[in-house]
Amino acid sequence: MRQASVKSGFIGGILIVAFVLSVAIADEKTDKVDELFTKWDSTVSPGAALAIIKDGQIIYQRGYGMADLEHNIPITPTSVFRIASTSKQFTAACIAILAQQGKLFLDDDIHKYIPELHVYDKPVTVRHLIHHISGIRDYLTLAELSGKADFDFYTPEDSIEQLARQKRLNFTPGDDFLYSNSGYFLLGVIVQRVSGKSLNDFAQERFFKPLGMKNTHFHDDHTMIVKNRACGYSRTKQGYRISMTSLDHVGDGGVYTTVEDLFLWDQAFYTKQLGKELMELLVTPGVLNNGKQLDYAFGLRISDYKGLNTVGHGGSFVGFRSAMIRFPEQRFSVVCLANLSTINPSKLCQQVADIYLADQFKEVPVKEPEKKVTPITLSSEQLEDKAGNYQDEKSGRWVIISVKDDKLAAEAMGEKFVLSPVSEMLFEALDAPVEIAIEFAPEIKEKPRKARLTIEGEEEINLVKAPALGPLTPARLQEYAGEYYNDELPAVYKLVVEKEVLVFTHRNAPKGPLKAMAPDKFSVKLMNIEFTRDKKKKITGFLLGAGRAINIEFIKK
Repeated sequence: MRQASVKSGFIGGILIVAFVLSVAIADEKTDKVDELFTKWDSTVSPGAALAIIKDGQIIYQRGYGMADLEHNIPITPTSVFRIASTSKQFTAACIAILAQQGKLFLDDDIHKYIPELHVYDKPVTVRHLIHHISGIRDYLTLAELSGKADFDFYTPEDSIEQLARQKRLNFTPGDDFLYSNSGYFLLGVIVQRVSGKSLNDFAQERFFKPLGMKNTHFHDDHTMIVKNRACGYSRTKQGYRISMTSLDHVGDGGVYTTVEDLFLWDQAFYTKQLGKELMELLVTPGVLNNGKQLDYAFGLRISDYKGLNTVGHGGSFVGFRSAMIRFPEQRFSVVCLANLSTINPSKLCQQVADIYLADQFKEVPVKEPEKKVTPITLSSEQLEDKAGNYQDEKSGRWVIISVKDDKLAAEAMGEKFVLSPVSEMLFEALDAPVEIAIEFAPEIKEKPRKARLTIEGEEEINLVKAPALGPLTPARLQEYAGEYYNDELPAVYKLVVEKEVLVFTHRNAPKGPLKAMAPDKFSVKLMNIEFTRDKKKKITGFLLGAGRAINIEFIKK
């Protein structure tokens, strides 16, 4: 009996030591997680809610910062956040359920459900909307271009009318991918028209309530009271200001939820409680007309991180930021919901994964121009011949390459960064927010120079150098002045010459002068303007591009 007692005590001691060690390791990891959120973990700052999920359990959850600065309410795992575009997977799930029920078909022309839209040269299908390959212009961008400010109110019906006025698409349906909130807003409209229920009621009935997501809903009434709601904020020089919206649009966004409810949704992909076929469909990527497979499925991005497969989505609207990332093979997920516009939940989710999956990441093969090479020195002539204004062949956006202090510099999308040469033609960005490389093609006589911009070693943008621009005198600038009308927005843009620069003066016009980029081509903020002329070289109008809405034609009055 004494031997058994000694043996039992020995085993018990080992178990106690093992337990203490596991707790210590867990505490070490959670301490590292808490360090990631230190700057917001106070009673005077907005912040974020976090949930870390492993093997069907929330292994750590916390709130950092304040849900409501006015009433001194801290963030907790039960705080309710607007999750912006992270909502899209729920809209896609509603469409997928209707398709499984045979109430719609993914390859149906959307005019079957929204007949008021313009009849395009080639049909736009429900599937096109799901995968952002429809070419339909983004309704939020259109609202801004029509003169509406962020704080202006307009109804979902107003947005449908504005989309119905659009006579052009960004591209032929299925030919390209361009993220567009219009697609998912219209999918929400389709759910309502096919089911006879609001998007929120349908989602509540089909998966929010069955999964026990008691604090989740599509917020289609901005006057609705939401218990435990976090307020959205943005940062100013004076401190924080409230950043919310009065829009009632849902589909592309609009879900309010908690990290605890999103845990229940995350687990549905493992338990198949809503049906195996449905959950598998939601992670099925789209395909372009040329057969290229996308990384975008049904409101979810199918990607990888440090060699491990991931499924997820992020969101950003007014003062809210959100992200979910799932590592299906590791049965590990991270959810981060923030109520401050400067917080980056996607990056925070990855940093949390770095702590917990450090020993499981696979070595990612290094691709050849990504290989780090010692910077070389180039002559002034070798740098100067690459300077100029380069235009993205697809979107029309500009990249300005210049030489300053014997270094090549680039300016794009409001960001500036130095380019370091690793060869005569290949440059890498220094201090850029993401990994950026620019490779210049050799000059070919009487042809514009080309370059390829690579982002994160994956996204490639083909650039073409614009011809040299002659001096623009006030007299030449005056040629562009006048009023221009577009009937799709509808809007009148007024251009005037002030202090020897060209500026817009219409309501809510972008601030600052139009910068000449090439003959008859200008840019201001994130807008590109290309003027058109008739056979007599007289200006007749311009084409405007603004990222998710391009080729918008204005006619000179």
